[in-house]
Amino acid sequence: MAGDIGVAAQEATVQKRGPVTNLPLPRFVSMKAAEGNVRRGPSLTHRIDWVFKRRSMPLEIIAEYGHWRRVRDRDGAGGWVHYALLSGIRTVLVEEDMLRVRARPEENAPVMAAFELGVVAQLGACEPKWCEISAGGHSGWALKDKLWGVGPDELRE
Repeated sequence: MAGDIGVAAQEATVQKRGPVTNLPLPRFVSMKAAEGNVRRGPSLTHRIDWVFKRRSMPLEIIAEYGHWRRVRDRDGAGGWVHYALLSGIRTVLVEEDMLRVRARPEENAPVMAAFELGVVAQLGACEPKWCEISAGGHSGWALKDKLWGVGPDELRE
């Protein structure tokens, strides 16, 4: 019985991998295309439920099937999208209006810019509490918990 608990704990720490790409699930990507059909199932024969219409919008892949990726957006809306419409370039969605972006990952560092709620920013390096982001020719460090499109424990160089 004690061995079973150890195995369960071990499996809980092993990240699930996609059966097609062997990449971690869930994982974040962005929309490569300006428009992308979101389908009810993973094929062209499935009904289009809606269309994503924002290039570079961050999305979370939660499943894979052949050339199809099941994605969801910040609001949890989603469905199946062809992989050709997605990019590995990482972006984030600013979740606080007039989010202060700082020169260094420190609360008292000089403010470099303020980003409006809903801005899609390019994601750079991430430390435990801060991520470097850029948009509209401005860049700096923002608190990770004010961004959607990056995992809470995710570190990036």
